[in-house]
Amino acid sequence: MQLNWNNIDDIAIELFEADPDYNPLQIRFTDLIDRILALPGFIGERDKCNEKILEAIQMCWLEEFDDA
Repeated sequence: MQLNWNNIDDIAIELFEADPDYNPLQIRFTDLIDRILALPGFIGERDKCNEKILEAIQMCWLEEFDDA
């Protein structure tokens, strides 16, 4: 599956599945971007991302983390 910055929920799920014990509130946005860009199938470009997108991904990831 190909992912880009618009796939917020899917990105969050992939991040959670990659490291289910990692608390997403502990990550810096610079590290979050790196993790997202490293996801298999991610085709988005670094310069197309902004803080609003990263916050949305982080909050969706937190929901996955809290539900586990």
